Amino acid sequence: MIRVSVMYPTTEGKKFDYDYYANKHMKGLVQQRWGSMGLVKVEVDRGIAGGAPGAPAPYAAVGQVYFRSLEDFQKASKAHGKELFADVPNFTDITPQVQIAEIILQ
Repeated sequence: MIRVSVMYPTTEGKKFDYDYYANKHMKGLVQQRWGSMGLVKVEVDRGIAGGAPGAPAPYAAVGQVYFRSLEDFQKASKAHGKELFADVPNFTDITPQVQIAEIILQ
């Protein structure tokens, strides 16, 4: 299984609409478009703190999508990736960072 993490760095002066991101983007758009294309599950994290006491969270939010294989993700992304990334301005003006990882231990 693979996990694609889309990370939104905490950036002063930037906006992030958590309700829109969780309910309209991830639960709505992402699950509707990719649900039949190998998507296993989605998760949304809201950053609340960093590792040291009193440190801010390095990421305002992190969204994860899980797929059975990299090939499934690539097909889904090719089919709907442009549409999904076009929705980003509806919930944030933060430029996301993306990491694709193979899960080796659950």
